Amino acid sequence: MISEQPKTIVITGGASGIGYAFSEHLAQLGHRIVIADLRGADEAAGRLREAGYKAIGTQADVTSERDVAGMAAAAHAEFGGIDCLVNNAGLFTTLALKPFDQISNQEWMRVMEVNTLGPFNCAKAVLPALRASGRGRLVNIASTVPIKGPPNMAHYVASKGAVIAFTRSLARELAKDHITVNAIAPGFTLSDGVLQSDLQNRIGDNARTTGRCIQRDQIPADLVGALAYLVSDGASFVTGQTLAVDGGGVFL
Repeated sequence: MISEQPKTIVITGGASGIGYAFSEHLAQLGHRIVIADLRGADEAAGRLREAGYKAIGTQADVTSERDVAGMAAAAHAEFGGIDCLVNNAGLFTTLALKPFDQISNQEWMRVMEVNTLGPFNCAKAVLPALRASGRGRLVNIASTVPIKGPPNMAHYVASKGAVIAFTRSLARELAKDHITVNAIAPGFTLSDGVLQSDLQNRIGDNARTTGRCIQRDQIPADLVGALAYLVSDGASFVTGQTLAVDGGGVFL
């Protein structure tokens, strides 16, 4: 158990990959976990409960105002409130790498819908609860790609740049409500989705590790400590920041 009072933490996209690594680690630290995902949320929460942790799952499409309202209501009904939101859900591993002029308007807007409208919707849905908490935490999962500017994924790069900008704006807006707003920018990570789509081989070893101070592949476990810090009481004076966790590939 942690020394500080446990928090109720909503994690979108928390049923698999990096999201489940977040869910499991924060549960192990004694926090109450609400896993929101398109599929597998109940099963993932069940695994945590079987291990003795407090967790529930709720099916939610982050682009749907109705779904995220239900997500917030489920958290309140089970745990009496929400202290933290982790905006982790996003589109990445299913995207085809292609020159920007070959990206259709429909594909561009779908990426923007999930990766930018999703965090916006979820933040609005949980805001009353974060205000009531008095120690609210909002953490957006961004990426290092807006800093690196890699080619052939302009829609994804633009969407994650928007997440960083959104983080900074909300940090100023919500500080008066005792809510901190920060972002984590992972490097290319060998998540379940990446491995299943063989994306690590499609982009190649060079793009994965070249330029990193720490010359190895990144895994989900590399990210959990950063999130644990940002949701903690010890991070109460940290807001508006983007923390790059990528083995020293970029310096912010």
